[in-house]
Amino acid sequence: MPDQPERLLKYFATHHLPGDLVPVSQPFGELARRIVELVPAGAERTVALRKLLEAKDAAVRAVALPD
Repeated sequence: MPDQPERLLKYFATHHLPGDLVPVSQPFGELARRIVELVPAGAERTVALRKLLEAKDAAVRAVALPD
């Protein structure tokens, strides 16, 4: 399981996003990398990254697909 968080980090990449979505997504990726640096590997770190990914996806959708 030690490489699990690193696999999750790929979902925080921004290179594929249109320019207007990068500023929305980028802070989540920065925080994800800090979590990997500061929090010991394990189930709780994975949960933290997964929930952060959910939040990032919601924020990006809110901008990409406004109501």
